[in-house]
Amino acid sequence: MIRLRFVPMILGVLLVLGLGGAALAQQPPAKCGPDHAILYKRAVKLLDNAEKKLTAGYTAEAKSQAKEANSLFTILQKECGPQQAERALTDREIQQEAINQKLAADELAQAERLIKSAEEKQQKAVKLETTQPDVYVKLQREAKAGFEQAHKRSIKSEIYALRNQQMVFGFLGR
Repeated sequence: MIRLRFVPMILGVLLVLGLGGAALAQQPPAKCGPDHAILYKRAVKLLDNAEKKLTAGYTAEAKSQAKEANSLFTILQKECGPQQAERALTDREIQQEAINQKLAADELAQAERLIKSAEEKQQKAVKLETTQPDVYVKLQREAKAGFEQAHKRSIKSEIYALRNQQMVFGFLGR
């Protein structure tokens, strides 16, 4: 008998919670604010530093900074994506985006060619290891240099792709 009195109250609470959850789900996402501008500026700084480190030959540091910048841009995409989608790119930005995409694709294609070449040299070196040790050492060095160059080019490709993210979220830095 006592349980029957609580059933309407429990149903009422569940109904209120259910409607409240639905209302919360329909609320528009929060606008990008000053915190997002800070994330954007940090990502751009990391990207600039990654490019400088890569140019200076510090590949591991460049890769690390590009990866961190990518993480920050991913956060911005998740949290500011709807607001960014409402903003149309200018003709100049569209052109720059296309240029960056082409440069990124070219760098990636070159990296893939370098990897293939380095792998071939490495296979050839293994075959010649016992019969021609001098040629083996030379080919191993060339293969190593090819792998390193491919790694640099793949990082450069990532930087070009992230430059598009920088441009797309540029409204946060203004």
